[in-house]
Amino acid sequence: MSDFNQPVSGNDLARFAGLQTFMRLPDVASAEGLDVGFIGIPMDIGTSWRSGTRFGPKQLRQESAMIRPYNIQTGAAPFDSLQCGDLGDIAINTFNLADSLSIIQSTYEDILNHPVIPMGLGGDHSLTLPILRAMAKKHGPVALVHVDAHADVNDEMFGERETHGTVFRRAYEEGLLVPSKVWQIGLRGTGYTAEDFTEAADWGFNQRLASSLWHKPLDTLGKEIAASIGDHPCYITYDIDSLDPSFAPGTGTPEIGGLTTMQAMELIRNLRGLNIIGCDLVEVSPPYDTTGNTALTGANIMFEMLSILPGVKYR
Repeated sequence: MSDFNQPVSGNDLARFAGLQTFMRLPDVASAEGLDVGFIGIPMDIGTSWRSGTRFGPKQLRQESAMIRPYNIQTGAAPFDSLQCGDLGDIAINTFNLADSLSIIQSTYEDILNHPVIPMGLGGDHSLTLPILRAMAKKHGPVALVHVDAHADVNDEMFGERETHGTVFRRAYEEGLLVPSKVWQIGLRGTGYTAEDFTEAADWGFNQRLASSLWHKPLDTLGKEIAASIGDHPCYITYDIDSLDPSFAPGTGTPEIGGLTTMQAMELIRNLRGLNIIGCDLVEVSPPYDTTGNTALTGANIMFEMLSILPGVKYR
């Protein structure tokens, strides 16, 4: 038997049965002894358009039952060498965003007392700000790979400075990031001014518009990002709306002209070798995709990120 937790096999218990943990891993109460901990953050009170991401973690876990433990395309076998478990959901305050962000930060700080890589299941993108606060408290300013249709660098929204659209301005202002090692991939859509994206470029952020990536493989871009970041502690935040809505309609703020699922996989696979200290997958909104395909895609992207973590063995 393996010394590492294994997902329950679909040959031992039907995939539609059993506990709904991520990839049917053990449900654990503490990060002690884990290398990777999956954490649900069921929140949508930071959303500006369509709500529903509070149901994201539940459906991501449900659809993840389809994923098998060996990545046959890359050879990655994360469960051969990493102890993984599902830490359940953070008990946010459904009626108070500021309090919820504080709860998320303190929960992550507790988790990071252990040598574990947390992988967050969202939830709207405002959750990434308190995570970055906790990460920077432990590691100092971090590198960031941010895959998203939106730069999320607004100053405020309806007078509020902490929302899903202001995350990375606050993170920049608070010194949580190394600006020259921030990469924003897949940006597109419409804006209010010509400076909606370009201001962050002036801070040092590296930005790639989705239109510049159309019809192109992203392996070269992934290698460029990896070379730029080097071995600096790096956080990956993946907004499902980075994908074209034809692939992922179940999200709060869809924009046409996005990445394909193939490009998403190419990009992530070519980030292998980075010193990844945490990841999240956000903005899955199940009410807008009753087929479950958006969550299935999101769960697979989580598996791709798991497959490139430090220490993963390849067969």
